[in-house]
Amino acid sequence: MKDYYYFLGISQDASEEDIKKVYRKLSLKYHPDKNENDDFFAERFREIQEAYEILSDKSKRRTYDQNLESHQKSFRYNIPPSIKTFTANKIHAKKGEEIIINWQTQNADVVKVLPFGLEKPYGERIFKITEFKDGKFQILLHATNSLLHKTAVQGITITEVFESEGEKFREKAEEMFKSQPRTAMNPHGQPKIFRIIMAVLLLILAIYFLVKNL
Repeated sequence: MKDYYYFLGISQDASEEDIKKVYRKLSLKYHPDKNENDDFFAERFREIQEAYEILSDKSKRRTYDQNLESHQKSFRYNIPPSIKTFTANKIHAKKGEEIIINWQTQNADVVKVLPFGLEKPYGERIFKITEFKDGKFQILLHATNSLLHKTAVQGITITEVFESEGEKFREKAEEMFKSQPRTAMNPHGQPKIFRIIMAVLLLILAIYFLVKNL
């Protein structure tokens, strides 16, 4: 049974106003218009819409809460969650290559495969990796028993394979010149190459003044 409170990241005693606030925030974040051609964001947006449709309606929410309580009582709540299997058909892949993952969990009422989102307790997913980070793509399986507040976690790391050394060099060069996410240390999202050049210049200046003072 789907846990709509989990979809929205709220508690079961959340007020109508809390539900509206969270819905507005999440629907803006995951709206398809802002995340074109991204299946993960499209699926999350559908989950958010579905959860809000039920929880924003008093009658539907009351019926849903009763069914959820019944489901939780019948669930094997006294046994911690576990992951029986979590496999990928390959752990080395090129960008754009098709990957197949399979998983099976036990005693978990909330199962999440990151970065894809909520899934069934067992299943299969086929996807293509469009972006590696530092030559790696990590997939995490979270199996949660929400009544025990316990989670089992297992990961798979796919490493990037290049057609040739030239392609590998080009990928690294593109990464050096690509704008980075804005952080406190890098508020303007400057590329790595710019920060390296600045660091080298500062080092040269420091050495110059040190030699000059000697």
